[in-house]
Amino acid sequence: MIPSIRKKYNAEFTQENYQAFLKDLDSRHPGSIEFRVAETPIFVPKYFTGKMLNTCESIVDLIKEGNFKKKTERAIPKVMQVPNENDHPHFICFDFGICINEDGEYEPQLIEMQGFPSLFAYEALLPEVHKRHFYTPDRFSKYLNGFQKDSYIQLLKDIILKNEKPENVILLEVFPEKQKTRVDFFCTEDYLGVKPVCLTKLIREGNKLFYMNNGVKTEIRRIYNRLIFDDLMHQSPEVQEKGKVMLEDLDLAWVTHPNWFYRISKFTLPFIRHSYVPKTYFLNEVNQIPYDLENYVLKPLFSFAGQGVVIDVKKEDIEKVKDPENWILQQKVNYADVIQTPDIPAKAEIRIFYFWKDGASRPVAANNLARMSKGKMIGVRYNKDKEWVGGTFCLFEE
Repeated sequence: MIPSIRKKYNAEFTQENYQAFLKDLDSRHPGSIEFRVAETPIFVPKYFTGKMLNTCESIVDLIKEGNFKKKTERAIPKVMQVPNENDHPHFICFDFGICINEDGEYEPQLIEMQGFPSLFAYEALLPEVHKRHFYTPDRFSKYLNGFQKDSYIQLLKDIILKNEKPENVILLEVFPEKQKTRVDFFCTEDYLGVKPVCLTKLIREGNKLFYMNNGVKTEIRRIYNRLIFDDLMHQSPEVQEKGKVMLEDLDLAWVTHPNWFYRISKFTLPFIRHSYVPKTYFLNEVNQIPYDLENYVLKPLFSFAGQGVVIDVKKEDIEKVKDPENWILQQKVNYADVIQTPDIPAKAEIRIFYFWKDGASRPVAANNLARMSKGKMIGVRYNKDKEWVGGTFCLFEE
């Protein structure tokens, strides 16, 4: 996106440096990174960052409206409603595709958003390791709003730990040691002292939860929730039964509360009107099927990681949907071939991390991750046997 910097970075890149970088990155928690790490960060010009943040802030305004919860009540499946929901999500992530508009200018387009954590701790480690091996331009930062690594980690502590001791806070997942994102769990323990704990290891006594911490039964006061409840539907009946404890009225605090995963999601998109947000409609509210269906995608509301998405939509795809209230029709976003690489250009997607402390009037943008692709969609399954693709990060022009 900044030709002079891209040219310099690519000219100085070597496979030897890249392999040394990967080895260095893996050394923190050997064997825990299953996803592909891209060869380059994305260098983002100031004007483009401003466009993304302007969009995010307008959506935050929507979330802060007094009727937002009423609007999104249907987003939460009745069988997954968790008691004691708080006033706001602690985390919001906004995913933007890098596109080119009709005037030939780069612009962001919102793809999705989630009221749920992302790789917050890993994304503090990644740029630090990268800088030891590759060229990093002056006056560019991984962080937003003046944050640096130390202040960023402190903000994570303020939100996740609040006033509790690390041993009374857990990172909750189902079989965390098997998750592809487990490197982030380990980094969270490094930076915050919060251990990843499997749902199946929880001990309930009345309305309190405990876990075994180095052989000592320890009360859980706060849950840093990384468990996507939809995941439970794909687990064994025994694990699903264990998961029902999460729906009880427990004496603890959620970070962030599970209900926000559904409220701030694809479900929210039809309520947004912004030039950098593609037009989106609940399928049951579409009175006439668009004549240019090739410019739309069909998405189920209650799925994640791209599952069930219909890219090349046909009229019969819409007609065979039996529960149209649970689907959205979204204007297609055409990613630009924006990142010059040694062979063909790559597409890219940027995720902005917003953090919302208890007591704050609104959340603050703090960090990011990015993904590069040369396939039809962003994701590992569409980029097999390709290079200069995978997970990475942005460096923002200051």
